Amino acid sequence: MAEALLANDFLRAADKYPVVDVRTPSEFRQGHIPGAHNIPLFSDEERAVVGTLYKKQGREQAVLKGLEFVGPRMSQMASEAKKLAVDNTLLVHCWRGGMRSASMAWLFETVGVRSFTLEGGYKAYRASFHEMIARENWNFVVLGGPTGSGKTDVLKALESMGEQVLDLEGLANHKGSAFGALGQKPQPTTEQFQNDIYEVLRHFDPQRTIWVEGESYNIGKVFIPDPLFELILKAPLIMFELNRERRLDRLVKEYGCFDKELLSQAVKKIQKRLGGLRTKEALKALEENDFRKVADIALQYYDKSYAKSLSQRNKPVWSFSEDEDNPVATAEKLINNLSYVYDRYERTSLS
Repeated sequence: MAEALLANDFLRAADKYPVVDVRTPSEFRQGHIPGAHNIPLFSDEERAVVGTLYKKQGREQAVLKGLEFVGPRMSQMASEAKKLAVDNTLLVHCWRGGMRSASMAWLFETVGVRSFTLEGGYKAYRASFHEMIARENWNFVVLGGPTGSGKTDVLKALESMGEQVLDLEGLANHKGSAFGALGQKPQPTTEQFQNDIYEVLRHFDPQRTIWVEGESYNIGKVFIPDPLFELILKAPLIMFELNRERRLDRLVKEYGCFDKELLSQAVKKIQKRLGGLRTKEALKALEENDFRKVADIALQYYDKSYAKSLSQRNKPVWSFSEDEDNPVATAEKLINNLSYVYDRYERTSLS
């Protein structure tokens, strides 16, 4: 019988051995452990049939029907497992750590693949994220600033210098505005987004600084986990603002390459906040290829919106501005002033 591992031990083992998720394809698409391979015991339709039988006729009839479905595929599933195994070992899980994972682990071990299951299944894995957030003394520092300041590039520069960076917008495949989906891959589900955050954080040292961009609760259609969002709201906030002309340069370069119809749709998403007149001006400028004017009009809205959201957060412990768009120099400045930021934050917290 395969040994069952607690979530933390299972994840540590996952850094070495492949994870096989035996849930249905739709369960897997909704959210899975990053890097896991889906070898479903049942298809979505088969699971529905087995579940109905279990409720109406009991366990025995459900098991028999399950065997009827699975029998013809057992050889194929065992072959897939043998190809995936590293050092002839696999990690196997289902939803609650019950019959599905136990059955598949038995099959894999029957063909000589050592298998470990996840105690409590995927449900326990999800719970372990919240437990980790609550257990550790996290050391987040938030980089805030108005739209177009190049915060994402500053974070990338920090990462290249060996700093720990949680890139929420990168994980969300969205830049957090009406224009934020342009040029991005489709967004993951909120569940998968949160799993991907977990995967990053579990490899970080909580005692070291973790840089993160100031975000709203939602980034596009996905949501930051409540416990993490609360920590980010309470963390020391640094406000960085790039010269407005350089911000316009950035926005034109970043978004001016997209199809005008897509840009028009993005402008219309903020029509109520821009107002009818400003929206018409922006759309007219877009038709005339005056992307800088479109960016200027959009910034008027986003700057007001950012100022409003900032009023709901902790006051910045440090604010600075730059005339030149140089993410590397800005990142170096942040690192060099980190002790000052922590000192200010500590004194503010005590007062």
